[in-house]
Amino acid sequence: MFKSAAFVFLTLILVLVISACGADSPPVDSELEQIRLPMGYIPNIQYAPYYVAVEKGYFAEAGIEIEFDYSFETDGVALVGAGKLPFSVVSGEQVPLARAQGLPVVYVAAWYKDFPVSVISKAESGILSPADLAGKKIGLPGLFGANYVGFIALLHAQGMSESDLTLDSIGFNQVEALATDQEQAIVGYTANEPIQLVAEGYEINEIRVADYVNLASNGLLTSEKTIEENPELVRAMVAAFLRGLEYAAAHPDEAYEISKKYVENLAEADEAVQKEILAVSIGFWQLDNLGYSDPQAWENMNEVLFEMSVIPEKIEIEKAYTNEFLP
Repeated sequence: MFKSAAFVFLTLILVLVISACGADSPPVDSELEQIRLPMGYIPNIQYAPYYVAVEKGYFAEAGIEIEFDYSFETDGVALVGAGKLPFSVVSGEQVPLARAQGLPVVYVAAWYKDFPVSVISKAESGILSPADLAGKKIGLPGLFGANYVGFIALLHAQGMSESDLTLDSIGFNQVEALATDQEQAIVGYTANEPIQLVAEGYEINEIRVADYVNLASNGLLTSEKTIEENPELVRAMVAAFLRGLEYAAAHPDEAYEISKKYVENLAEADEAVQKEILAVSIGFWQLDNLGYSDPQAWENMNEVLFEMSVIPEKIEIEKAYTNEFLP
């Protein structure tokens, strides 16, 4: 009887210990597809749709577990093109650039409907239209990326060229450069530099690229290989992301609170400024027809990149994007 009672007692202890360990360490669902997703930028409130999709369980319901990777955008594109990763978040100009270099990447869901780049100047400068930029000194991070492509597209849409003004590569300190009058105007993201400058008390003029030219913008990238080998994964990834996009746009305050878990120091940041960044971003998102890629926007991007001589010839642009995986 003693041996039997002792056995039962020890068994009970083991069950309690195992249960307690399980409470602290919830089991990992081994059936979820583990995906590292390059974001192309630092953690930011603008990524709220992705954070929402994780916290609301949209990715998990799609059979996916996301690991956010904040490495350089071009690194993510290269890894997807090489078949090392299935997805990446990219700006629209990166897709033709990659395909022109032989990388078989495909854009499968539009996040932004408009190209989110602006030219910003102080109000007293009198720069109200692209024509007013002639002869001016314009600061931008460098002769690369979305800021540069968007600015040149704006000039071309108005029959202007780089020779009509002076471009100054200043790195990512546009706000300081304009505030201290080192530049007469700067180029930056619509949901970033203009909001920061207004928050610092400056009166500004803003010229939005999207008001003058329609360009393919930020979205979700995959590869021909992933589409061929695992189309259901692509469909699931797109659907989960778009659910997050739609929910974040409809519930911005909740999306903001969710993002605090992912964006370091967001809880201590100027809430009014950060919520304005989110609000302006939402205004650029593709919400009328979730995820839809506009063929004309891609044609325009192809044309601009060719005119800029950053691609040797126009690519077969219809192979660079697809709408077939939209819900």
